[in-house]
Amino acid sequence: MKLSTKLCLAAFALAFGSIANASTTPAAAATAAASSGDKCMDNAQSQAAMDACASQSLAVADKELNQIYQQVLAKYASDKVFTAKLRTAQKAWVAFRDAELEARYPASDKSLQYGSVYPMCANNELEAITRKRIEELRAWLKGTQEGDVCAGSYQINT
Repeated sequence: MKLSTKLCLAAFALAFGSIANASTTPAAAATAAASSGDKCMDNAQSQAAMDACASQSLAVADKELNQIYQQVLAKYASDKVFTAKLRTAQKAWVAFRDAELEARYPASDKSLQYGSVYPMCANNELEAITRKRIEELRAWLKGTQEGDVCAGSYQINT
């Protein structure tokens, strides 16, 4: 784990008055894995810089999500029923993502309750959730093997 990530976790733990243990936090583990080569965090010298890095990483993940989503829609364009249902599912996923973040950080005054690390932590959480959705959407691009009786809407690889 990068030194900057360790420092962020330690700051977060101090803000909550508890001991941080990233190995038990799935989002923290996913975030560390997703940004393992992130030079931005390596060079961040302040909380504001770390917030900016987390925001930048989320923007990259969000852009990738939108690209994959559009690729799936294009690949399955002839299946109007599927694409309509995928659009519905994606809208529901956005609502889930936002609700999940609110459940994770429920305080109405987030800066008071969670401190100056909140923007970084919230963006890290959103990035982890987004990266998981990217993998879920990629399944439609990858397709499945012939004979997969549970393939559903996944196309068979040819």
